[in-house]
Amino acid sequence: MKAQQASVSVEELRELVREFARREIAPHVRAWDRDAVFPREVFGKLGEMGLLGIMVPEEYGGAGLSYAHAIAAIEELAAVEPGIALSVAAHNSLCTGHILAFGNEEQKRRWLPRLACGETLGAWALTEPESGSDAASLRTKARRVDGGFRLSGSKAFCTHASVAEVAVVMARSLEKQGGAGVSAFIVPLESPGVVRGKKEDKLGMRTSDTAALTLEDVFVGEEALVGAEGEGYTQAMAVLEGGRVGIAALALGIARAALEASLAYARTRKQFGLPLAAFEGIRFKLADMATQLDAARLLTERAAALKDQGVRCPRLASEAKLFASELAVRAAEEAIQIHGGYGYIKEYPVEKLWRDAKLCTIGEGTSEIQRLIISKELLAGG
Repeated sequence: MKAQQASVSVEELRELVREFARREIAPHVRAWDRDAVFPREVFGKLGEMGLLGIMVPEEYGGAGLSYAHAIAAIEELAAVEPGIALSVAAHNSLCTGHILAFGNEEQKRRWLPRLACGETLGAWALTEPESGSDAASLRTKARRVDGGFRLSGSKAFCTHASVAEVAVVMARSLEKQGGAGVSAFIVPLESPGVVRGKKEDKLGMRTSDTAALTLEDVFVGEEALVGAEGEGYTQAMAVLEGGRVGIAALALGIARAALEASLAYARTRKQFGLPLAAFEGIRFKLADMATQLDAARLLTERAAALKDQGVRCPRLASEAKLFASELAVRAAEEAIQIHGGYGYIKEYPVEKLWRDAKLCTIGEGTSEIQRLIISKELLAGG
């Protein structure tokens, strides 16, 4: 069964992805993490399954499924290898999602079929060395010239920058302050003047490619502009709203894996002649992890349901990402505590879950940014 089948249920897709992850990914997790391997061959298979264009309509070569399907797939991948889940989430929600939401018909027909099948991997370039949370202050320039634009500037922490074939790049094309001057451009990464930076040596999520991207007077034609000039920042904020639902699902997978590992260990590890699960202190940790996981899942599923209805939900998307990502870190840390000394060594999976989890509180808007968005929406009556 493939995800492209329009009749596939969320639970059928979940089982399909779970079986794939256990068969194709699980045996390699430790080696890929150690060597920071980006397993491109796995992404070819994910493309064949329809998971790289999961919400892209079938007319553009995608699976034509829902946010509910997408978060289930991301959670199942994350429960086995969070770095691959991160790459799938970023490819779907950022580059592909940006073109799907704001591209014109010509752009959609040119790029979406390639992205959906995995022939082309997508990157999304917003963050810069001097502008992270303050994305509206970005400095990359897009200078209008005959027939198009020339882009110059540097991007940082760009998922897939060293392996992707195309990127949606935010650059300042108008002499206006803040986000009002920012436009979005589709940039083939084999274009003259594109310089891929070094691959970052990260704490966690090491199977997900992250690198800098430098644009040295890169020419793109008029057809590369997404939407109208000056709309890029607004587009990017809308894209991030959906992306945050994906990061929440990623965090769910990590937290669930931490709980499952803790349950298995607590049942078999003995101290003082009893299994750890017999001790109240351990039972309370497990109860808290399970309760918070259920709460995070409800938030995430509610946000996904609103996105499927076409309803903007900035507050709920931020609440889901904030709660789920911080839970993932706590759950992984508690899993290490339950495992004791064994939790601190690489032979057991929980130390990796903790390393991977931390990115969820940083990427696609830090926890602090999520709290700013939530409070802004509350004060505005949203």
